[in-house]
Amino acid sequence: MQRTAVITGGTGGLRAAVTHAFLDAGWRVVVPYNAPRELERVREHERLELVAADLADPAAVAEVMDTAGDSLRALVNLVGGFHAGDRIHDTPVETFEAQLTLNLRPTYLACAAALPAMLAAGDGAIVCVSSRAALQPFSGGAAYATAKAAVLAFVDALHVEYNDDGIRANAILPSIIDTPANRASMPDADVAKWVRPEQIAQTILYLCSDESSALGGAHVPVYGRA
Repeated sequence: MQRTAVITGGTGGLRAAVTHAFLDAGWRVVVPYNAPRELERVREHERLELVAADLADPAAVAEVMDTAGDSLRALVNLVGGFHAGDRIHDTPVETFEAQLTLNLRPTYLACAAALPAMLAAGDGAIVCVSSRAALQPFSGGAAYATAKAAVLAFVDALHVEYNDDGIRANAILPSIIDTPANRASMPDADVAKWVRPEQIAQTILYLCSDESSALGGAHVPVYGRA
């Protein structure tokens, strides 16, 4: 049976690179999306299925996993958001809560909906995206750093609960990613030190491959030279 990967947010800058890496490796890929304009970043492919879905809605997430079907063997959680602003005493609690919701709710819902198929197969890999900021916070980024640290805690919980069932959960922690948006916001930076989306994509692909079958509960730094 051909293996299927669900890649949440698989049409973004980093996310399109991950989607293409899985397709190039022979996977069937299901990618949920919010806005039609996102589809411009992903090339058409016979093994790519795009599903309109609000990943904050449990029913919509369940439909995505139904599309993946019994061959679901990998879930890559790329949906999240970045925030940098004022220090804690000047940051509204709503901003703090919004980062927790954006970085955790879609991940939780996707995992909960994907796990039954993986449990039935006795096989599966889940990769979640945290950030170096979870370990090295920066001023003005308390909400973001806290949310990404919570992603690590969630991965640890997944590992404890499902590793004996043959389901591996790991996290990657990127530094600054070489995307057009980051280049525009930091025009004087040495971008040669940043990690490229294609490098992150290959790391994620490896974590979902048979070659990494002994690896679970890991927090993998993907920093480049930044």
